[in-house]
Amino acid sequence: MGPHPAVAAIRLAVRRVLHDVIAEHAEQTERAGHAPHPALAPAGRLGTLPDRPDAPLVLVACSGGADSMALASALAFEARKLPVRAGGITVDHGLQDGSDTRAAEVAARLAAMDLGPAEAVAVRVGREGGPEAAARDARYAALDAAAERHGAAAVLLGHTRDDQAETVLLGLARGSGIRSLSGMAATTGPAGRYRRPFLQLDRQTARTACLAQSLPVWDDPHNIDPAYTRSRLRHEGLPALEKALGKGVVEALARTAQLSRDDADALDTWAAAAERDVRDDAGRLECAKLYALPPAVRRRVLRRAAIEAGSPAGSLFARHIEEVDRLVTGWRGQQAINLPGRVEALRQGGRLVIRQS
Repeated sequence: MGPHPAVAAIRLAVRRVLHDVIAEHAEQTERAGHAPHPALAPAGRLGTLPDRPDAPLVLVACSGGADSMALASALAFEARKLPVRAGGITVDHGLQDGSDTRAAEVAARLAAMDLGPAEAVAVRVGREGGPEAAARDARYAALDAAAERHGAAAVLLGHTRDDQAETVLLGLARGSGIRSLSGMAATTGPAGRYRRPFLQLDRQTARTACLAQSLPVWDDPHNIDPAYTRSRLRHEGLPALEKALGKGVVEALARTAQLSRDDADALDTWAAAAERDVRDDAGRLECAKLYALPPAVRRRVLRRAAIEAGSPAGSLFARHIEEVDRLVTGWRGQQAINLPGRVEALRQGGRLVIRQS
């Protein structure tokens, strides 16, 4: 008798990602001038060599919740059959009493799954961007540091299709354009570090997999705290939408994310090529050439230029780019536009100058 269908689904999702990591690692090894071991080669039957030091290390980011515990269990199971080393990291944000104890318990559970390293990392959460954004920034900084410290080829994240739907709705509410509607990509981060195997699976599948395997799960009270925007959306907004529009809203939003991502990627490629054509010999942006671009492409060029000048991408919103855009399309002698990161945009002699103020 095979595993429970939910367990089989999460294992298959993780197996696919691990095969990608193994193939990429073999390709990198070959490019570096070393012949890949037969077990690491992308073709042929994969070996069972989890303890080999030259096998790629894959870490799972585990909070102790159902999504990430299901992910950790699937990684541990699949890693026994594939030429990968598997470990786990849990981040203690220090935002609740006893969080250090819970983090230690999660690390112990990871170790009990034969994941190694199995670490609990404490972080200090700042205030910039609000509590949710600050916690996310601190968490990713800790995961980046852990990946660098251990030389990990990939870090698996437990975001599900439900998380994707919430991200799309949050982007829609901010009115920040098609890239926000793209939600989360399956692969992100430096050199494709972060992988999200569960974006095609719903949250209930992960929870059912934990129940089927008798995995202990910790439900973070922040996830039901109405003080947090995502929590309100999860427990009030999405259920209201499903009540009004019927079932299938989450799946439709996830499809919207993929379609939006395809469109946004195409526009980003167009903008990257157009940026070279709208600069003069000194590298300055020419307003007449910018004006001739389609608005979606022109605003991407302006955003790229602002980020290049030092404006933080996470703080640069659509309203900022719209103000800069008016220096091109609605020039009336306006003063310089102040952007996040002490960057200013101004028009001088038919050129758009974006620089540190």
